Amino acid sequence: MSVSSLKGGVGKTSVTMGLASAALQQGVRTLVVDLDPHADSTTGLAVKRGSGTEAGALLRDAKRATLSEHVVRSGWVDLLPEEQQSTAKLDVIVGSALSATFDRPDIRPRDMRRLRTLLERVSGYDLVLVDCPPSLAGLTRIGWAASNGVLLVAEPSLFSVAGTERTMRAIRMFSNEYAPQLKSAGVVVNRARADSTEHEYRLLEMERLYKDKLMLPVLEENPFWQQIQGAAYPVHHWPGDQVRDLAKSFDQLLKQLL
Repeated sequence: MSVSSLKGGVGKTSVTMGLASAALQQGVRTLVVDLDPHADSTTGLAVKRGSGTEAGALLRDAKRATLSEHVVRSGWVDLLPEEQQSTAKLDVIVGSALSATFDRPDIRPRDMRRLRTLLERVSGYDLVLVDCPPSLAGLTRIGWAASNGVLLVAEPSLFSVAGTERTMRAIRMFSNEYAPQLKSAGVVVNRARADSTEHEYRLLEMERLYKDKLMLPVLEENPFWQQIQGAAYPVHHWPGDQVRDLAKSFDQLLKQLL
């Protein structure tokens, strides 16, 4: 499942991490592939700097590399009760700026298949989440070509709604030409505010535009979210009740995806 948006700053990586947290909580064996050169998912999943072979190097050596030899366990697993740590599985293919060498607008079709080639030789996971950069250049196309679906992340704002429309058209075109298995899994609305008239209007607009593609519940803006990410912590293990509803929302979204 590729997590995508053609507009930056909508919380695409936040949604990836929230779903990974829900998967860890529910015992869903998960691999997160960090294709974003900023490597925010890698940092947020508490992977130690310098661990593992980064995604760009693996893509470069896709025909020979064995992905399972290069995954790194998320530090989140260590937060589980000791009896659960041996069976829990949340692994990461780490990101770095080196991946940007593949982020070209004129990427060749054979290069688009590199991640798919790597993932075809991997077993033991129930879910693979690919965190794509916020563009339609090479790395996003590599992620889409390896995925069965794309989860689009949007904010309830004019520019984000327009960007989501463009992304849906791009997915249809890409699927027809390069990846017949690919479909749009749904649209997750992030950072919604109940007290905003503009957000309410845009949510109604999204319901009209996307219909059954709009996934519920909507993720409401939470003042603790940045603090959670800064601590590289799973939302389901954050102390206190301030984020309990947010964690439950990710549980429901994960259930729909699976």
